[in-house]
Amino acid sequence: MTTEIRAATVLPARREDITLHTGDGLELVGELALPEGRDPVATLVCLHPLPTHGGMMDSHVLRKASYRLPALADLAVLRFNTRGTTSERGTSQGAFDGGEGERYDVAAALEFAEYHDLPNVWLVGWSFGTELALKWGLDPSVRGAILLSPPLHRATDADLDAWAADGRPLTALVPELDDYLRPPEAAHRFARVPQAEVVGVPGAKHLWVGEPSVQVVLNEIVKRVAPASWPLPVSF
Repeated sequence: MTTEIRAATVLPARREDITLHTGDGLELVGELALPEGRDPVATLVCLHPLPTHGGMMDSHVLRKASYRLPALADLAVLRFNTRGTTSERGTSQGAFDGGEGERYDVAAALEFAEYHDLPNVWLVGWSFGTELALKWGLDPSVRGAILLSPPLHRATDADLDAWAADGRPLTALVPELDDYLRPPEAAHRFARVPQAEVVGVPGAKHLWVGEPSVQVVLNEIVKRVAPASWPLPVSF
């Protein structure tokens, strides 16, 4: 018997609360979700939206990734609260630092993934999280990055040029009705990164509200990270 996957669906996974330790001495709260009974084929390290505007590890697209993708695509999904951020899991130590001190938070998540032998690590940033990915994500352990609603406020042309020179894959999912950066401007800004792929999503908004938008995002992630599991099923 199969069940249709709905907005609130939580599929089976091995889930554990984790604590990340930053290079500047903070403890960050998080969660790791793994496939049941098998090893993951790849790993998503999730970087959440702006915490001063409600962003956290439980922001809905990232939460739904952790609820579905271990079961549907054999992915490990690592979510955490950056410094000073609160969610149901708890509050990470420290204070919001506008994307600068958060470099240590990104590094702590990647160190955790490496220490625990999580394979094929990809960054998935959303809004503010895309800025962290672009600024601090060129770690040797990272295979590439997927950017959801990139505003390109804190990330500069110099950051884009660093990705261009590095050559690792970069995908930007840009809502047609985004509040900050829409597909035509995104295509212009990312043109300086030859390997960057800009995917405009018709009808979508910055917050990816609604199950159809979430399905688009999760499918686009899986298409790049675990293509053998694409397209995702609509029932389980």
